[in-house]
Amino acid sequence: MEEQNIIESAANPRIKAAVRLRKAKVRRETGRTLVEGVREIQRAAESGWLFHELYYCPELYQDEVLAGNIRDMIHRANVPCFRCSETAFRKMSYRDTPDGLLALSPLIGKTLDQLVLSENPLVLIAEDLEKPGNLGTILRTADAAGVDAVITCDPNTDINNPNVIRASIGSVFFVPVAQASTEETFEWLKKNTIQSIAAVPDALQDYTAVPMQAATAILVGSEDDGLTAFAMDSADQKVSIPMLGKNDSLNVSTAAAILLYEAVRQRR
Repeated sequence: MEEQNIIESAANPRIKAAVRLRKAKVRRETGRTLVEGVREIQRAAESGWLFHELYYCPELYQDEVLAGNIRDMIHRANVPCFRCSETAFRKMSYRDTPDGLLALSPLIGKTLDQLVLSENPLVLIAEDLEKPGNLGTILRTADAAGVDAVITCDPNTDINNPNVIRASIGSVFFVPVAQASTEETFEWLKKNTIQSIAAVPDALQDYTAVPMQAATAILVGSEDDGLTAFAMDSADQKVSIPMLGKNDSLNVSTAAAILLYEAVRQRR
């Protein structure tokens, strides 16, 4: 590929614009977010995702051949590519150990009406999550479990937070994700005849006792407070995961994984 003039300075306007995308307000205003990392960018590109711009720094490549191939693939898609000095690239990067690829991407996310469901859908609903790492891990698990969609309700964490994309290892580009209020989501579940199963630590019913072969949505709540009263009252079933030690609950991403794979087990 033809080499662009190298962006040397961390004060370059393009570098500054990329850094500002770490803020949710700027992401909403510009309709853009950051995707960093060889695996994440590769998975997005392979899923047909279109980027606005790509920034690369060969001096930081951890796998020179792979990173170069991904850069060339994106360049062939007519995406502007900019080579950066290590100083300029590190200014944009939000990783401790950047691997030399960072892209500007359109925002991720659908409306409920844009979701396309299978005949017997499995959906994960995450309400009021606060930690990007948990949401990213949930997306990775959702991809592995073959869910139809993940819905984030009244989230404190923006699905387009670069750390969500990173924690999902690019799974966010494979799993349809929608954002909506809890009230809107329960209306949507009713409209689509999907039963709702809420994870509640003190529920009397064990999670393995509830049939999940039919269309099912599994609900998990915030790290500190769990599901809201409205979500618990609106759910068709409440289930708990047995806690045999001193702790009274699991990390939300772990609980989501256990419940999703119980649904997978039953459906097999």
